Amino acid sequence: MAEMLLALQRSVASLGRGKLWLYILGPALVAVLFMVGVSIAFLDYLITSFIEQPPMSWIAEWGAFWLAKALAALGGWLVILSASYLVAMLLTAVLILPLMLTHLSANDYPDLGKLGKDSLVASTWNSVWAAVLFIIGWLVTLPLWLIPGLGMFLPLFWMAWLNRRTFAYDALAEHATSDEWRELRRQKAMPLLTLGFGMAALAHVPFAGLLAPSLAALVYIHFCLEALRRLRQGAVVSIQNGSKA
Repeated sequence: MAEMLLALQRSVASLGRGKLWLYILGPALVAVLFMVGVSIAFLDYLITSFIEQPPMSWIAEWGAFWLAKALAALGGWLVILSASYLVAMLLTAVLILPLMLTHLSANDYPDLGKLGKDSLVASTWNSVWAAVLFIIGWLVTLPLWLIPGLGMFLPLFWMAWLNRRTFAYDALAEHATSDEWRELRRQKAMPLLTLGFGMAALAHVPFAGLLAPSLAALVYIHFCLEALRRLRQGAVVSIQNGSKA
């Protein structure tokens, strides 16, 4: 918990740097344009499609068409919101996070050696594959959203998983060796997912939610680089070839 609070504190402090806001606002603006365009083009179609599918169709047949339409509209907006978040997340992971990482590592973690493999191809593949798995998981579990409680939990879970899968890897790819990444993933599995939940919850806040992917990248960079720094000071895993430090 202390490590997560430290990462959040440092992230808030980093927001005082004007340059970071250029990185944060970029994906949000693209997500807004995407959301507006998709809403105009597809929202009515999504609502109609949802109404025609059980259980909305059953609710409509029972005479509560207004309830069926309301649930269908909610489902349509959730689809558009998730798609917009996915677009912003991919832009952040592929384009924005590397810029943030360069800035923050030079200013906040200059003592942390870059011993990983800075591969744009690997990072992009990780982000795209995570997005594909996110979509599959989202669609497969969609019927479960109708179960009371799961309709709130599942969207948060999948966004949290996406945050963890994407940003934790990208934040450490340049600095951590394969051994270090595996050790950190083992040690910090729960904090990394918890941070993902926090950022996923932010994604559902009106307007502020569009900044969530960039803010998530910022928090994950601070958390992961500090965790790597402490790991190396503790000499837990190897730096190069698997030998104990």
